[in-house]
Amino acid sequence: MKNNTANTQKFRKIFNRDDPNMPVIIILLAIAALISVIFAIGLGPVSVAPGNVARILGSKIPFLESHIPHTWTQVEENIVWGLRFPRVLLGLIVGSSLSMTGVAMQALVRNHLADPFILGVSSGAAATATLGMLFGAFAFLGTYSLSISAFLGAAITIILVYTISRVRGRINITQLLLSGVALSMIMDAVTRIITLSAPNALGLHNVTFWLSGSLAGAKWGYLTLPLATIIICLIILLINYRALNALLMGDETAGTLGFNVARLQKILVLVASLMAGTTLAVSGTIGFVGLMVPHMTRLLVGADHKRVLPVCALLGGILVVWVDVAARMLIAPEELPLGILTAVFGGPFFIWLLKHNTGKA
Repeated sequence: MKNNTANTQKFRKIFNRDDPNMPVIIILLAIAALISVIFAIGLGPVSVAPGNVARILGSKIPFLESHIPHTWTQVEENIVWGLRFPRVLLGLIVGSSLSMTGVAMQALVRNHLADPFILGVSSGAAATATLGMLFGAFAFLGTYSLSISAFLGAAITIILVYTISRVRGRINITQLLLSGVALSMIMDAVTRIITLSAPNALGLHNVTFWLSGSLAGAKWGYLTLPLATIIICLIILLINYRALNALLMGDETAGTLGFNVARLQKILVLVASLMAGTTLAVSGTIGFVGLMVPHMTRLLVGADHKRVLPVCALLGGILVVWVDVAARMLIAPEELPLGILTAVFGGPFFIWLLKHNTGKA
């Protein structure tokens, strides 16, 4: 009984919202992410023992290959290194990106119910990606035609939203939200028109699956661009963490404290659209991650963005990795779209959050 009480006190001391022990939290989450990667790689229709997974990954590290006993088969190595490892890494990247996008969007609109797709970014990406998948409109872009087409759609949408929402040189938050909703509906309508004109059933099936969100097509080549994007965007957000904290108190307060609000809003719009567009290009539409994870993070470490951003990135990656495992395992050997499962969990969470906030008001 005393041990349980002592452990509870230690936990509360580490995850104290007012003064959390950040080095310990980051180390614990990094360990949890590493363990999640090893176990998630081994789980699937064909299981691979965690020990073999660790040895296969270790054998790929320079100078270690000769020191690791070869206890696995070639089939297991192909599954681990060629199929599941890039997929799990992509899950980490996608989860981190969506979570940080959620933090940026919630700071921008000063509303904790905001979601990364609030500005119609996902709808714009879906429209251009669908056009490319069904009619080959972007085939001239080569191997990365889907990624580039989705990013272009996201970028065009966010530029339109940003242009419409500018009033006297500054972003009007109300117009930002309304224009985002309007353009999202327009882009959704365009996507439906494109899918209704699909030239074949197979292409329509592939588009529908992609729109539902999935990591099934993960390749090593898909990791570089989104990884570089989230690292750059995380650095930018961390540099501006004091301004993000001030922005939550209102434009006037942030301006009084000496921050350039207009410049900060531009940065947040660009960073959020860049992360969301790049992520959507490689994974399709995966909702609610950017809504759930920031709130889970604030419950652990408080609202200071210097703490929220790195913790949010790790938690989001771990969450998406395990949801993807569930997507692979529930109806194996078939798999569910990842976006469907995040909606199943995220929908009730959003309703609870809405009621909780309403109750406070």
